[in-house]
Amino acid sequence: MDERGNCSPIQQICDHDEEVFSIENGHAQEIPYLFPLVREGEESCTCDCKQSLNKNEEKIAKYSVESLPRRRLASLDVFRGLTIAAMILVDDAGGSWPSINHSPWHGVTFADFVMPFFLFIVGMSLVLSFKNINDKFDAFEKASLRALKLFALGVFLQGGYFHGSNDLSFGVDMKHLRIMGILQRISIAYFLVSCCEIFAKRSQISRREFPCFKVDAIKLITMYPWHWVFGLAVSSVYLGLLFGLIVPDWYFETDISKNLISNMGSNVRTVKINCDMRGDLGPACNAVGYLDRIILGINHLYRNPVYRRTQECSINSPDYGPPPPNAPAWCFAPFDPEGVLSSFMASVSCLIGAHYGHALLHFKNDKRRLYEWVAFGMFLNALGLFIKWLGMPLNKPLYTISYVCVTGGTAGLLFSALYTVVDVLKYRKPFILLEWMGMNALLIFVLAAVEVFPALVRGFYWSSPQKNLVSLVEVGVFQHFIQARKWARMAYVLFEIFFWCLIAGVLKRWGIFWKL
Repeated sequence: MDERGNCSPIQQICDHDEEVFSIENGHAQEIPYLFPLVREGEESCTCDCKQSLNKNEEKIAKYSVESLPRRRLASLDVFRGLTIAAMILVDDAGGSWPSINHSPWHGVTFADFVMPFFLFIVGMSLVLSFKNINDKFDAFEKASLRALKLFALGVFLQGGYFHGSNDLSFGVDMKHLRIMGILQRISIAYFLVSCCEIFAKRSQISRREFPCFKVDAIKLITMYPWHWVFGLAVSSVYLGLLFGLIVPDWYFETDISKNLISNMGSNVRTVKINCDMRGDLGPACNAVGYLDRIILGINHLYRNPVYRRTQECSINSPDYGPPPPNAPAWCFAPFDPEGVLSSFMASVSCLIGAHYGHALLHFKNDKRRLYEWVAFGMFLNALGLFIKWLGMPLNKPLYTISYVCVTGGTAGLLFSALYTVVDVLKYRKPFILLEWMGMNALLIFVLAAVEVFPALVRGFYWSSPQKNLVSLVEVGVFQHFIQARKWARMAYVLFEIFFWCLIAGVLKRWGIFWKL
């Protein structure tokens, strides 16, 4: 305490209703809310810059961020594990259960929430990762390197090198290498939002200038103004291109039999799609696909797009099936659901998760956090439905703004529920399997969701490739006892999810966590 009765800036600890940080040598340094300021049995200190610290001030001041033990946020791990489990479910059982598979075009189903949930989780996680930045350029280098590694891993896994668990061959023609994919989209969103978090946040500056100010919902937004500017800029550019770009006629080469496409000669392999329009949100003439064809090249797009399950393209819609006799030519054209423009728009989903992470850091009280999260989640859902009412449908392949709002708001509400149950009420044991899976989400995604592990296991077979351990478990066990094929498939997939939860638990016990 100095001569004027103010707290010493070297030892001052400010602990207000909404924020926790310390001031050492005149510089503000955030103390993460997850870690205790004092050990059990020691008295915490509150200073309003007008009172002196108590007799334990020296003990409190010595607990720096570096010396505090790290502790994971259990509800975030559970949410991550739940999302991985949902991805395995829809990928492996969606063929037998079209109702949970991706929507053929407009609209959302259970599967369409998986990608936004991943991006939401990435946004929250990167905020916690970059909560203390000593060197911005060092942090930028690490974020860039991780984004590049994610992108490269995605190209390797989903670029066409692996041909699925039922095909023991591998290799890809580089002329037809798929460039974009799930991990590629995540890497783009991660990189963009990380740049905002590293270079554009004002929270540290605000703390230095006003070290004891109180945070509310409005101040939380104004502390990160460039995040919101970035989100509005991306949305504005997206809307401008989606509705303002004229999509010309275009061509593609098809390897589909001529009998499947009407009005084609016997030797015709090049198909023309008539567009010459703007603002179309259908599968054939939208600006998202047009930009992908220009930037990536039509030969590097996904060759089995989800719109092949629409009524125009499948007699078994909403499932895959033979095309009707008058199927339009675009049914057989490539289209990437994780394209360039849609991936930039997907960064807004990551930005929504970052906002929830900011509230997690700055609001110390659980009730205050939940109020902010639930209110923002409900606002996003209402905004998304209002935009849908104005005429922009919920659409995952195009990643429309209405889709971003509804799925982002749902992610926020679901995380709020998990946080309440797991971290506030401490009901952690019922979710322990999902928590284990969430701790090694990337490894399980590679082995299970991309089917690397099943493909490796199928490589060891008896007499013929169809006689392998995976087929033995699915056909010889589940289909033997469950006569209905789709229910047998569902039981097998649930067993697969349980298996990977146990594997994740073993890895946790051994201290093995795979990160890029």
